[in-house]
Amino acid sequence: MNGEAVTSCLILALEAEGANVLTVEGLAGKNKLSILQEEFIANDALQCGFCTPGLLMSARALLDHNPQPSDEEIQEALAGNLCRCTGYVPILAAVKAAAERERAELKS
Repeated sequence: MNGEAVTSCLILALEAEGANVLTVEGLAGKNKLSILQEEFIANDALQCGFCTPGLLMSARALLDHNPQPSDEEIQEALAGNLCRCTGYVPILAAVKAAAERERAELKS
């Protein structure tokens, strides 16, 4: 919301009124997933899908503010999201790969 990751279940509708709200559905372009979404797939960073939207949105907020995060910064940004399936290693790899691809795309 307004460029910051928020815990959506704790945001009242009144608080979101007039705010710029981005959801996981808004990450993709027309008929194409975002780089971040593609890297989650390529790195097997999703399994049951329950935590995936929150992880994607937290990662997107991080990469929007820090295009070259360290492992520790990624872990801190994702700390509020619980995943019972992947063990976090593929998630960390996906965010790192997305950051690299996004930086490369900006250079070209």
